[in-house]
Amino acid sequence: MESEAVVRALSALAQEHRLALFRLLVQAGPDGLAAGAIAEALGVPASSLSFHLAQLNNAGLIAQRRDGRSLIYSADYGAMTALLGFLMENCCGGAVCAPAAPCDTKDKKERTAA
Repeated sequence: MESEAVVRALSALAQEHRLALFRLLVQAGPDGLAAGAIAEALGVPASSLSFHLAQLNNAGLIAQRRDGRSLIYSADYGAMTALLGFLMENCCGGAVCAPAAPCDTKDKKERTAA
């Protein structure tokens, strides 16, 4: 992945609504969600949603397809995998990395309750 594409992708994700939108699409899976369902789930006005969807689409992080009269959006898992691969390339200077810390369910419950 080229540095320019990485910067564009990270810039697109560096905004609260777009990050929430991308995470929602990741959770929705490859079938994606219609624009109306996204707006309802996030509580974002349609005009703002269109702007955020365009930013993520231009960054190559989501895909758009038409299904009848609806526009369906889905996360581009390949693009996110490439982005994460770029960020983790040369991790730990070639040494074996420490295992990931297990998720602390107490912290997770506190974050979701907030």
